[in-house]
Amino acid sequence: MGLTTGPGGDVEVVERAGFPVNKGALCGKGRTAPAVLSSRVRLTEPLVRSHATGRLTPATWEEALDRIADGLSRTRTEHGADACGVFGGGGLTNEKAYALGKFARVALGTSQIDYNGRFCMSSAAAAGQRAFGLDRGLPFPLADIPRTGCVILVGSNLAETMPPALRYLTELRENGGTLIVVDPRRTRTAEQADLHLAPRPGTDLALALGLLHLIVAEGRTDDAFIEERTSGWEEARAAAMAHWPEHVERITGVPVPQLRDAVRLFCGADAAMVLTARGPEQQSKGTDTVGAWINLCLATGRAGRPLSGYGCLTGQGNGQGGREHGQKADQLPGYRKLTDPAARAHVAGVWGVDPDALPGPGRSAYELLDALGGDIKSLLLMGSNPVVSAPRAAHVEERIRSLDFLAVADVVLSETAQLADVVLPVTQWAEETGTVTNLEGRVLLRRRAVSAPAGVRSDLDVLHGLAARLGHAKGFPTEPEEVFEELRRASAGGPADYSGISYERLREDDGEGVFWPCPADTEGNAGVEGNADAEGADDGVRRGTPRLFLDRFATEDGRARFVPVVHRDAAEEPDAEYPVILTTGRVLAQYQSGAQTRRVDELNSAAPGPFVELHPRLAARLGVEEDDPVAVVSRRGRAVAPARVTSAIRADTVFMPFHWPGEGRANTLTHPALDPVSRMPEFKVCAVRVERVERVDQVERVERV
Repeated sequence: MGLTTGPGGDVEVVERAGFPVNKGALCGKGRTAPAVLSSRVRLTEPLVRSHATGRLTPATWEEALDRIADGLSRTRTEHGADACGVFGGGGLTNEKAYALGKFARVALGTSQIDYNGRFCMSSAAAAGQRAFGLDRGLPFPLADIPRTGCVILVGSNLAETMPPALRYLTELRENGGTLIVVDPRRTRTAEQADLHLAPRPGTDLALALGLLHLIVAEGRTDDAFIEERTSGWEEARAAAMAHWPEHVERITGVPVPQLRDAVRLFCGADAAMVLTARGPEQQSKGTDTVGAWINLCLATGRAGRPLSGYGCLTGQGNGQGGREHGQKADQLPGYRKLTDPAARAHVAGVWGVDPDALPGPGRSAYELLDALGGDIKSLLLMGSNPVVSAPRAAHVEERIRSLDFLAVADVVLSETAQLADVVLPVTQWAEETGTVTNLEGRVLLRRRAVSAPAGVRSDLDVLHGLAARLGHAKGFPTEPEEVFEELRRASAGGPADYSGISYERLREDDGEGVFWPCPADTEGNAGVEGNADAEGADDGVRRGTPRLFLDRFATEDGRARFVPVVHRDAAEEPDAEYPVILTTGRVLAQYQSGAQTRRVDELNSAAPGPFVELHPRLAARLGVEEDDPVAVVSRRGRAVAPARVTSAIRADTVFMPFHWPGEGRANTLTHPALDPVSRMPEFKVCAVRVERVERVDQVERVERV
């Protein structure tokens, strides 16, 4: 999209029909995004908490930066470097994510850095690394989707979360392909499907294993592909065969005939894809669940071939790039492992430090938040709002309040920023130049379109100013292109190699971007990753590497790896006291924690507040009608919101969107149980009870299920 300024100075979005990803289509959030550029709704001056009144009051930039540097320095002196924490965001540009990781490890010397993207794609990333040796959300462009024969979409409601992408599924069906949607709710996306499977939340792993069992039993495996391009099949096959159809029906609630229909549609197509999103990923077994869907692709030869494969749909603006360049607790730029001596040596050389001086891996996102006020005394937070977005949010809020010192850099005064000792107003998307990497691995240059209000600085300026105050006057430039040039060198030779991408190349590329990996010593075609494709494909040499794995996978032997997995229960299953399952998600008009979208009048009119979606049978048992207030209670807390009665959800499940704070905060309820590999919390499944709420003379009366 582009921007234009009207006669009154208001900024308006201009659609760019030629852009290859969305063809100019925007959802309401994108179209109304300029509203947050207004000084009426965003921060325009630093705030510091008054020692006298305890309130946030305006301050100069010098005062605010001095206060932050003093707070962090005092913590390091009294408690050590690892008592300083850093928490980033998946909406930061690649340059800012890179600089933040470097700041944590070089200027602060702390291992305690992670980011909110851990709550987004980490299980899919871990499963992709395990199976293919490389994680890139989609190993093919979105434009390939309408040209395949069948798509299984697992746990994604694209119609509301990524509306412009829904067109690819519509085109798929128009081209004669079929769509299978897996979701416990009959969402707007599920309504578009040829087949809708509605499993009980937390049972996606059993469902995938049951489908693989049927594929084996019906002789639908691609034995030649398995023999030539994979390893570990026998163990994975044996694990799947323990999940026979009737057993899977009992676990998931999906009837056996529907399981057979899914296998027929998926295997009957010449090419097919599986796409996952937060539904199967935000579970304490998310990595294994995604791995089971990948096994399904490998067993049928639906990976490493044109118009086939496994892909993950991201949930944040720079969800892919944000995790590639050092924000994660265990990673260095270029998707290098922090525990790899060669990776440490390479990045340390670019940074001009001793490899031994780099700290080791730190805590994952929830574990870091849980340690606040304990081992971690001070926190620098950029572009995240964990008071609303973290699981077990009331506990996380309590831990944040217990910190000795909190500094927040954000566009708006979020619920987390309201608790800070210092708040810094920083630039946003239209006010800064930088690169982002979309879910296809397409690196895009986003150019500054408007000037930020006076008093607002970029995150790069913030890190530069803090680093200088902490004794690192050099090494933290403020110009995005200069940062990107260093990022190129740091990523060179790594899995996410950006060294062949430059601002000059991106400027000359008509804004269509370049796909990584793109090594500097080639024209952009990464040799082992295979780039050729069927008719209609992009020029792979000019665009980098649009399609991965066509020649070989990114493992040492070039083979994809089956991983044997078996179904296991969620961390918290329903019982007599908490008999209902809660699952959470997004709605069309709001985004993530809502910190920005809740400030847009048009979006608030469309989605003014939280709600509890429940089945008519459950509503009847409670004596609840549409819009009646209900309480949802878990072992971690209680949320109250109006009822939305619909047969589009399972009778054993309730749904809440997670965009709001206060008494309707869905993440007050959610479970922090972590996946053992990805450290992803179990947002999608927890046990609750639902209560009817009546208010009589301001005294609340509750009646349980």
